[in-house]
Order: sequence, then C-alpha cells, then structure tokens
Amino acid sequence: MDDDRYGSDVLSGDWRAKGVKKVRQVPLERDMVLEDPDSGWAGAVVGLEAGNVSLEDWKGRTRAFPFTGQFLLEGELVTLGRPQAPVGRSAAAPAGPAGRIGGVHSDWRPGSAPAVRQASGGGRLRTASGSFAVESQRARVALPSRIMVEGRHDAELVEKVWGSDLRVEGVVVEYLEGVDNLADVLDEFRPDRSRRVGVLVDHLVPGSKESRFADAVMRGKWGAHVLVVGHPFVDVWQSVKPARLGLEAWPTIPRSIEWKKGILQHLGWPAEDQADVARAWQRILGQVRTFADLEPQLLGRVEELIDFVTEPQG
Repeated sequence: MDDDRYGSDVLSGDWRAKGVKKVRQVPLERDMVLEDPDSGWAGAVVGLEAGNVSLEDWKGRTRAFPFTGQFLLEGELVTLGRPQAPVGRSAAAPAGPAGRIGGVHSDWRPGSAPAVRQASGGGRLRTASGSFAVESQRARVALPSRIMVEGRHDAELVEKVWGSDLRVEGVVVEYLEGVDNLADVLDEFRPDRSRRVGVLVDHLVPGSKESRFADAVMRGKWGAHVLVVGHPFVDVWQSVKPARLGLEAWPTIPRSIEWKKGILQHLGWPAEDQADVARAWQRILGQVRTFADLEPQLLGRVEELIDFVTEPQG
C-alpha cells in the first residue's frame, strides 16, 4: 500500500509547533503603549537603545525591557519588529516644562496623541480633536481661566484628544479628585470675569449626587463665572466607544460591585487592586487615537468648556 497514515518521515516538520498560536510581530513605534506581561509594567515607547526598549508610565517613570521579548499591545501578545521611524525623544515634538496634566505646561505623557495628524489625501494637518493644526506656533502662556475635571483619568483623556488645542489656547486642565471638592476649590480659586472656571462632571444626570453639587455651585456666589457641564456616563471610561475594546456595549455592572473592578472582571483583566485599575486605564486610553473614538456626549461638553474659558472679555 502506498497510503501511509503517519507520513513518510516521522521526524520531518516542526511537531512541537503544532497547536501553538503564532505571536504576531508589529513594528515598534514611538508612543505605542505596551505592557510587559511578566511584571505588569505598562507604558509608552520613548526610546530604543542597546537592544532595550524604554517604556514610560503615566507617572513619568521609565523602565527598559529586552527588545526581543514579548509584550501586550491592546491586549494581544506580540513581538516587536524593527521601527520604521526613529523612536527616541528627539523624534517627538518639543514640549514645554512638565506641569499639570492636560495644561499648556504639560510634558508628553504616555497615551498622548501625536500633536497633529496628516489629513487623508494630504492637505492641512489636523489635531486629535479634529481641529486644523496651528503650525509653527509655540504654546501660549497659561490663561488665568481653568478647566477642571473630576479625576486623573478625565484629565489624561482630555489631554490626549484636546492637548494640542489647549496648548494653543493657553488653557490649563486641573483635576479635583472628586466633585465633592468643587465648592472648596472654587472658594480658593475665586473665579471672576477674567478668571473663569469650566467644570466637567461624570454622571451628570437628573437626581444624581453630581447634579445636586452642580446645581448648588451654579446657584452659588461664583455661579456667574463658572460653567458646570457633564456627560451621562458612570465614569469617563464609558466615553470611549466600546468597539475600541471589542465590545458591542459597555456591560451593566450591579451596584453591589465597584464599577471599575466589575468592568475589569467582565473583560477578564486583573482586578485585584488599584494598580490593576491603573494599568487597565492605560490599555483603554491606548485605544483612543482621535475624537472619533469617543462618544459625542463627551465631545460636545469639552468643546463647550473650551469655548467658555477662552471667550474674549467684552
């Protein structure tokens, strides 16, 4: 018989590779957000030197990992290929001194969008927010007015999408660490006609705690110079379109479960402590490239705040 069910040579071929999933190779790029699966360190690519790739986390700390290792990219295990463009700091646009997140004095941070993007088919450059880029213009000295957001994640998202526009306008974004602190912050800041404050609040829906705080502020002594707007989402994470994470919709989490940890459990990501939450946010933020990746309920509110704090004094 000529039929040999076992093949002509039992030693031919790579029998060990059968059933093993191949790991995709992707070219290394500056600003690419990677995670080392062994240590859990997540950060953006800021350099490649002596066979090591440097990843900078959201606190500005840098660690180097072997270029030949494996990394998580948007949740997928990958290996790295040779970069097609320089990835060192000299390849980035110059930035001002480090300072507030999202402010005109902010340095680059992991997850930040490129300052400008080439319009399809050529033509004028656009920022991540969709605005036409203002070329060859340095960041302005900060305006006295401010935009305030609830937390660090809100600030990092605003910086990523609107950072270029904010630097041109001279607007600083500060975070409150919770809307409960808003009244005290305003008393200290003392808004007036030339020092306006725009506030972005999570979960601003009728009857919510956030709506009661917002109403009290708008009726209070600073109300004439403060604008409080918000989006309907439980957390700013939900303003990222679910399709960017491979979801049809953001899952509904029972009130008995802390929302972010419930989201991580649904996604099958680590959810033991705050470090897991921070790493998860970097993965989510890494999916946001332009305004098109965000829900309109957030886009309109941020644009409204920028207009409010930059309105010329009459």
